[in-house]
Amino acid sequence: MFLKRLEIAGFKSFAERVSVDFVPGVTSVVGPNGSGKSNITDAIRWVLGEQSAKSLRGAKMEDIIFAGSDTRRAVNVAEVTITLNNEDQRLPIEYNEVCVTRRVSRSGDSDFYINKQSCRLKDIIDLFMDSGMGREAFSIISQGKVEEILSSKSGATRFSISV
Repeated sequence: MFLKRLEIAGFKSFAERVSVDFVPGVTSVVGPNGSGKSNITDAIRWVLGEQSAKSLRGAKMEDIIFAGSDTRRAVNVAEVTITLNNEDQRLPIEYNEVCVTRRVSRSGDSDFYINKQSCRLKDIIDLFMDSGMGREAFSIISQGKVEEILSSKSGATRFSISV
C-alpha cells in the first residue's frame, strides 16, 4: 500500500484545488518557509481521521478552511482526498485503489467518503486501524516531533516512540 495522490481544496493555505502525485518509496516534501509543506502533512492526517484542531496547528476545526488573503477571498469548504494503491490488500477492502475524502464547511457540516460512497468518520478510522497508516501512525512524522525525539533524554525517547 502506498499513497498515490493527494488532492487538496480550500484547506489552510491551499485556496485552489491542488493535486500532488506520489511514487512508491520514501517521499520528502521540501520547499521554502511558508510554502505549505506542513499543511500537506496536516491534510493527510486530517483525511485519515485527525479530530484535534490543536494537532493540526489550529484553535478550532474551522481554522483548517482557507480564511482568505490580500488577493483571495475566503472559501466556505475544505476538502481533502487521498488515493491509495491497495494492490497488496493491506486495507480490508476489496479494491486495488482506495479513495478517501473528507469535507468540512464553515457551518460545521462534515462529509466523509470511501471510494465516493458516503460513510462515517469511524468507518475511515476503522479502515486504517491495522494498516500502520492511520492518523497516529509513524508513517507521518512532523518536523516538531523529530526535534522532540532527538532532543529528549533516552528514557523519554523510548516512551515517546513506544506510545
